[in-house]
Amino acid sequence: MTTTGTTTWVEGAAGSLFDVDNLPYAVFSRAGDEPRVGVRIGDHVLDLAPVAAAEMLDVHHVFQERSLNALMAEGRQVRTSVRAWITGLLTDETERDLVEPHLWPVADVTLHLPVEVADYVDFYASLDHASNVGRIFRPDAEALLPNWRHLPVGYHGRAGTVVGSGTPVVRPSGQRKAPADEAPTYGPSARLDIEAELGFVVGTGTALGDRVGVEDFAEHVFGVVGLNDWSARDIQAWEYVPLGPFLGKSFATSISQWVTPVEALGAAWVDLPGQDPRPLDYLGPDVARGLDIAVEVELNGEVVSRPPYRSMYWSPEQMLAHLTVNGASLRTGDLYGSGTISGPERDQRGSFLELGWGGAEPFGTDVWEGGRTFLEDGDVVTLRYTAPGTGGGRIALGEVTGRIEPARP
Repeated sequence: MTTTGTTTWVEGAAGSLFDVDNLPYAVFSRAGDEPRVGVRIGDHVLDLAPVAAAEMLDVHHVFQERSLNALMAEGRQVRTSVRAWITGLLTDETERDLVEPHLWPVADVTLHLPVEVADYVDFYASLDHASNVGRIFRPDAEALLPNWRHLPVGYHGRAGTVVGSGTPVVRPSGQRKAPADEAPTYGPSARLDIEAELGFVVGTGTALGDRVGVEDFAEHVFGVVGLNDWSARDIQAWEYVPLGPFLGKSFATSISQWVTPVEALGAAWVDLPGQDPRPLDYLGPDVARGLDIAVEVELNGEVVSRPPYRSMYWSPEQMLAHLTVNGASLRTGDLYGSGTISGPERDQRGSFLELGWGGAEPFGTDVWEGGRTFLEDGDVVTLRYTAPGTGGGRIALGEVTGRIEPARP
């Protein structure tokens, strides 16, 4: 094990959003090379496989894989040990001659989907988002359904349509029926939307029948990703009663190619805004915590919203506890999303459904004549995330970008 210093020798990295208190992982390749595991420092990615082999690291083989799954499956002890080793490599000048030849500019590599996604579950954890959606979809009823404050509501998504940032999103087609229509019609979604979310990637699995308590979150969750749960609101509105989202969600979910380890978020944990009524004991109401993560939603180069993750009602730990309370097993590569991140103000809403209030209140009028409500073909959406770093500054989580392509015949 190398001696860990406090300042990196990598040029331009110290004090950046990708300093040694961040160190997110990705799967990358260079021209003609096979994809493999790397870690980001500043504007460079460190090719871990040759360095680990040279230092005869016990788990050097996991860095040669085409996904992070092998590394994640090694568990928390190995994860933290590897992070300490990498930190030492990048702060100890005596390691520079070994490491520097394996640093590549991020701009010169290709990033790939970092995880082989096993199962995908999406939650609905923001009180402001759930209240807004309830008012839009059910204007004559209570905004929140009776169960919402008692458990983290969620649905099972489609793992096979989770894609990496930069992958085009094809406008989905399906059945739609507006309230005034006599019968449903088929065609491309006219109310295509985003959901700015945070995703949690499971490293260590569990046996069928076991449960994960809120205190064991870090034993099982490897890291976090930016996540955009694209949504076809017109398809969703017609299909979701009585069983919930299906085709309106399953066509694409985009995640960042960089996976930020949970250890990098050590300074980001905060108290939850408050839960009333008190959740049941298995949800750990006295110990569950929120995360202070700032999000930016950018549409065609213009920031249209800044949702605060710290306002979320249900915590990441509570979502995991609820996901497994019935004995459902975890697998390496499982992904669960927070649901749309929204705050109490209009410019903190994390979906266009809310920003445009169901299409009735166009937004972005300084950029587009007449404003915008839902996504149009050619639109590019980018989600960006930052959090307090353990080094005293801020760190950047992986951003998520997607461009809307026209529906296919």
